[in-house]
Amino acid sequence: MRYVLLLLSCLLFPTAPAWGGGARAHPESWYQRGWCADRGRLEVVLPDGTRCDCLTETHAVEFDFASKWAEAIGQSLRYASATGRRPGIVLILERPGDERYLERIRDVDQTFRLGLTVWTLTAPTKRTHSD
Repeated sequence: MRYVLLLLSCLLFPTAPAWGGGARAHPESWYQRGWCADRGRLEVVLPDGTRCDCLTETHAVEFDFASKWAEAIGQSLRYASATGRRPGIVLILERPGDERYLERIRDVDQTFRLGLTVWTLTAPTKRTHSD
């Protein structure tokens, strides 16, 4: 029975994000490369083996999609702790209503005085060409 559950997990979970509209305009790494290219170093491996998405002179930055706002807070604080830099988050807003997650981050930051710096990115809109 245990092997059946393991097999089902392996088969079902990789496709789970596609259920319920989980498809993204671009992967997180696409946003990371564009934003971090002239600001810092991308995917810096820290002493504990974790990877900071972008390490600038002043910030340890975590990138995440808006719905993963809480994870972004925790990871940015961890990276800041490990590097001695300020915690930063680049929150990727792709869908209408994603701004509510930005407000949640701001509320938690203010309540607990975390000192987060938050930037936002939006998915580029498709352009139509007329000849």
